[in-house]
Amino acid sequence: MNRELTDWTGQFGLPRFDLIGDDDFAPAMKATLAEADAAIESIAANPEPASFENTVAALETAEQPLNNVCAVFYTLTGVASNDRREELSREFAPMLAAHGSKVGMDKRLYDRVAKVWEGADNLDPEDRRITELAMRDFRRSGAGLTGMDRDRMADIRSRLAVLYTQFGQNVLADERDFVMAVGDEQLAGLPDWLISAMRAAAKERGSSGQVVTLNRSLITPFLEYSDDRDLREIAWRAWVARGSGEGAGGEETDNTAIVAEILSLRHERARLLGYEDFAAYKLETEMAGSPERVEELLTEVWQAAEKRVEQDSAELSAMMQQDGINAALAPWDWRYYAGRKRRQEHDLDEAEVKPYLTLDAMLAAAFDVSNRLFGLTFEPFEAPLWSPDVRAWRIMRDGKEMAIFLGDYFARPSKRSGAWCSALRYQHKIGDGQCAIVVNVCNFTPPSSEGANAFLSWDDAKTLFHEFGHALHHILSDVRWPSISGTSVARDFVELPSQLYEHWLDQPEVLDEHARHADTNAPLPADLRDRIIAAGNADQGFSTLEYLESALVDLAFHRGTPPADPMSRQAEILTGLGAPAAIPMRHATPHFGHVFSGDGYSAGYYSYLWSEVMDADAFEAFREAGDIFDPETARRLEEEILSRGGSAPADQLWINFRERMPGVEPLLKGRGLI
Repeated sequence: MNRELTDWTGQFGLPRFDLIGDDDFAPAMKATLAEADAAIESIAANPEPASFENTVAALETAEQPLNNVCAVFYTLTGVASNDRREELSREFAPMLAAHGSKVGMDKRLYDRVAKVWEGADNLDPEDRRITELAMRDFRRSGAGLTGMDRDRMADIRSRLAVLYTQFGQNVLADERDFVMAVGDEQLAGLPDWLISAMRAAAKERGSSGQVVTLNRSLITPFLEYSDDRDLREIAWRAWVARGSGEGAGGEETDNTAIVAEILSLRHERARLLGYEDFAAYKLETEMAGSPERVEELLTEVWQAAEKRVEQDSAELSAMMQQDGINAALAPWDWRYYAGRKRRQEHDLDEAEVKPYLTLDAMLAAAFDVSNRLFGLTFEPFEAPLWSPDVRAWRIMRDGKEMAIFLGDYFARPSKRSGAWCSALRYQHKIGDGQCAIVVNVCNFTPPSSEGANAFLSWDDAKTLFHEFGHALHHILSDVRWPSISGTSVARDFVELPSQLYEHWLDQPEVLDEHARHADTNAPLPADLRDRIIAAGNADQGFSTLEYLESALVDLAFHRGTPPADPMSRQAEILTGLGAPAAIPMRHATPHFGHVFSGDGYSAGYYSYLWSEVMDADAFEAFREAGDIFDPETARRLEEEILSRGGSAPADQLWINFRERMPGVEPLLKGRGLI
């Protein structure tokens, strides 16, 4: 076995990616699974009476070698997939699920943890918290099940792991394999920066001319700028066809049957555990607590957004009529006319903005804000990572190493779409302790040539700040136990730090300092800055409704008996909502990776909005202090939320910071919906 997968020897404790080959993963996975099984067995079979140290604390580190192998492997499958890694993913999924079932359903472990829980009042708060969570996890994993129910639960977990892997691989294949050539005569309306990006995408795929791929940083601006309505329709249909059986992979990448089986198995799993349905099971541990509270929030915001959409739809339809198009406003029209409307109303053109939003400038802005709020400094260093594009920093504060931060920002055909934050290593204080190794992944358009600037859209810059907000949750984590470190919090609380951090990008104080012209270094003109900020709420009706459609479909799928035909049920739900035909779901069911490539956001896609209610109120705390960098407010934010991880329930952490629960009004005002 290649020990580099378990005993990372790189600079600052990083794995040496250059010393790890695809053939190393299977032996390492099998060996560390066996080690983990042995370590867990020694805890379960310990003849000594159960104590916190020999049971709950021991479980915290029992699987560390296995965790290290998984961290490297699953990082690579997300950012640099290939046929061999996809094959290994399918092989590993049932193995890991079987191990998880064996541990989570071990009655001996459950009984030992229960014994510790009986005396939990004598434990310190963090020790008591991880004991409480261990009890909850064993119960929800089925440790209390017996006989056929127990066997069935293990089968369900194993099958779901396989289905999640296949779902994600199908979407990636459809995204990777679609390429639409755009002739020189079809470039009308496209800004130079977008044409340049399309040419770079063609070159990357070994062809000439210009192409559109399903990289969001290409297809979204293409839908906004292209004057060619027919091409917009082709591109849009390819985007929404991912995983549907009508994408680039055809029937081979059809996820519809996979979705139906996932929903059925989740429902059966919840019923085995005594819950009415999967939504009730999933939301038990979230801040919202119940599907009814979630539906209430989503419906309230829907009603506000619907009014804005009605107004916007009439205006965009009128613009189409003026262009001589006597047809209903279609999904491939909305972004195009909304973009024109925004540019007219705010005299704003992305080509005018982009020279001021280079990747380096926006990274400097994100880092500077964290320095002014939390005293963090960033030291770049070179390391052998998975791509030459990946950048690395050592994050320090007052001479102390706080974290290692890796940024992988550019789209590649082998990288799954979207943006995310993950941790190769979690912060903890066991023994000598360790800081986190945090990874931010985005899919920005690469520079047109080596050494050239990479330019971001305003949405790209927001994404960069969002993912770095997640990173801060890891960087500032200050807990003893890895299971409650960093982002190990309720799913509807985890988006608070990331969405809150986005607010600083909108601030004149930040833009004036960092948004400088790539060629002249001139600062962003105040007039242009104000137009960018004013345009921030443009088309909020569209973006809110497309999100809510996805969140409400997700919630409905997991309440009651699951649908045998998810696509028919999706259509039924949208019809019941009165969803406009021109505004499709942000994530249609066959490529809804948040919900169907794992359990993470299942029955929980609402979390972004739930967290936004809090982030709007949290930023208001800085406004109330009269300074967006107020040291005392920043200190309380770090001490009460960012450093605490999951060491206390989310609502308790929030109350500690804000001393009251938030209302929805700041969110609606922030989105310009009231």
